[in-house]
Amino acid sequence: MKDQLTKLKDQAVKEFKKSNVLDDLKKLQTKYLGRKGELTKVLRQVKDLAEAERPKIGQYANQIKGELEVLIKDIEYELKQKSGAQKEELIDVTLPGTKYQQGHLHPNTIVQRQLEEVFKNMGFMVLEGPELESEYYNFEALNIPPSHPARDIQDTFYIKNKPGLLMRAHTSNQQVRAIEKYGVPLRAVFPGRVFRNEATDASHETTFYQLEGLMIDKDISVTHLIASMKAMLKGILKKDVEVRLRPGYFPFVEPGFEVDVSCLICGGQGCSVCKQTGWVEMVGSGLVHPNVIKAGGLDSKEWSGFAFGLGLTRLVMLKYGIDDIRLLQSGDLRFLNQF
Repeated sequence: MKDQLTKLKDQAVKEFKKSNVLDDLKKLQTKYLGRKGELTKVLRQVKDLAEAERPKIGQYANQIKGELEVLIKDIEYELKQKSGAQKEELIDVTLPGTKYQQGHLHPNTIVQRQLEEVFKNMGFMVLEGPELESEYYNFEALNIPPSHPARDIQDTFYIKNKPGLLMRAHTSNQQVRAIEKYGVPLRAVFPGRVFRNEATDASHETTFYQLEGLMIDKDISVTHLIASMKAMLKGILKKDVEVRLRPGYFPFVEPGFEVDVSCLICGGQGCSVCKQTGWVEMVGSGLVHPNVIKAGGLDSKEWSGFAFGLGLTRLVMLKYGIDDIRLLQSGDLRFLNQF
């Protein structure tokens, strides 16, 4: 039996080494090592041997199988190398190369970076903050206690089995954090993603982007706020736009203002984005409320400031003439590839 196995091995090695193509090698592998191969046929005869001989023959057969498998891998590698070299020789270097499609920035990112540059040029820091936030920084530090009706307006998503944690409803959550970390005087903007539990339509989404701005110093007035807003809008839209300032209520500013921009989608004529009014609410702003100043550990009689919250996603819509906010989060390449 041992001589039979040795003879089988020698024959297999001889045929394997004659293989010039991978297909022939695979056929020989099946012929000798397959379920119905030559080695299997010989091993079926082991049961007829004396009991003392069976382990020795079985061990020798496994040794032969292992050696043949190693040989097959070596020959297969050599054949693949030769095949690859032949292919390389057939390459026509005068042909144009394959053009791979590159990715590009999302319109939200484009506008966010442009806004960051505008505010950097005005001396503002650009800071990031947590999207998973505590109720304290999202509401209470901003003069919004648990019983305040603004919590209904800014209803967001709370974390199950984690009391006090929620997805931030605005980037205003960074106001007190920034004061605590950097002190005053302070100029900073906080861009980022925010979350609201509300019905979606052409101008409302559950997930969108804002840019919060904060300036704390001495003797800050509404004049500083208006000048910053005009510089920002002109810097990002690259043209003068009609704006209007009207009273607005936000718990963390006093007095508060709404800054509306004439709708660039319809030219002020009325559409679904501006809800047929000709105006798009763009910025909520005002002078920082004394309670927020105090939450930052400052004396509200010595320090003052202004804050604003910009609907970054809405600004994207105005800049590019997008008539439905839901397109920006759709992931539809037919839409995104336009930018």
